[in-house]
Amino acid sequence: MIIDPRQTTAEYLTTWLTEKELHLKPTTIARYRAYITQDLIPALGTIPLDDLTRHHLSVFVTDQLHHGRGRVTVHRIMATLSSALSDAVTGERLPRNPAKPPLISRPAPAERHLWTEEQAAHFLRFTHVTDPMFADLAELMIGTGMRKGEVLALCWDDVHLPERTLFVRATLSTIDNNQLLLTAPKTKGSRAWVALSDRVAAALEDRAGSRAFGQITPAAGYVFHRHGRPLHPKNVLDHFHLLCDKAGVPRIALHDMRHLTASFAMAAGVALPVVSKTLRHRTLSTTANIYAGLTRLAARAAG
Repeated sequence: MIIDPRQTTAEYLTTWLTEKELHLKPTTIARYRAYITQDLIPALGTIPLDDLTRHHLSVFVTDQLHHGRGRVTVHRIMATLSSALSDAVTGERLPRNPAKPPLISRPAPAERHLWTEEQAAHFLRFTHVTDPMFADLAELMIGTGMRKGEVLALCWDDVHLPERTLFVRATLSTIDNNQLLLTAPKTKGSRAWVALSDRVAAALEDRAGSRAFGQITPAAGYVFHRHGRPLHPKNVLDHFHLLCDKAGVPRIALHDMRHLTASFAMAAGVALPVVSKTLRHRTLSTTANIYAGLTRLAARAAG
């Protein structure tokens, strides 16, 4: 294949993005596209790819931070560019990747502030009275460790209440914060059977009954829905924070309810491999890393 030696960075990134569309999830492609079209091409697109230097990238990073872009966002933009340039090296298009080593380190994750068991219990009692649907959603997340998108994508065809199990088949994602899309779960191991406690099964039985918006939910429909349509993740988050305020508990991220599963299990002395299997992590080391960050929170929850 003959490649124009004066191919611009914009041309290369556009071609790279088109090739990646064949292999990556639509949500990942949407994120890459936003970084490339809105950030990288406007700043670096006119530079011939062969002339792109580490100095160009350093100026870009400095300018982004100077104008108030968050370090997490800038790190993600540069990670996207580095991935594209690594493929150029692999394809012998470039002799080296000017984005390696990283010009901006991965920011340390923000410290988590999880609920205590008392706060979680209070929130559940409050919502069971004021918002039964959200109470059942929270029971499912805390009781199983399922991810938000997995819960929102859950359909009745995959719930088997007599056997006290459900199957995680998909996750509900958004593209450009607007379009809803069902995609495969986060990892191969995430697509799996999940055991249900009696309490979680009772919450799902509530959803299956006439309390679900005044009508029986269709057998193949979403467990959590508005008039048959899946709930928008952004609306769920906003409503969750409103309920936190009304219940008088600290606001946490919806994903933190999954971390509550791990935190409460650790506080109860559950073995790490069991916690890892419950959360359906790819490796035990993933759980161990989370465990290291949750040890103090688990001790607090137990105390």
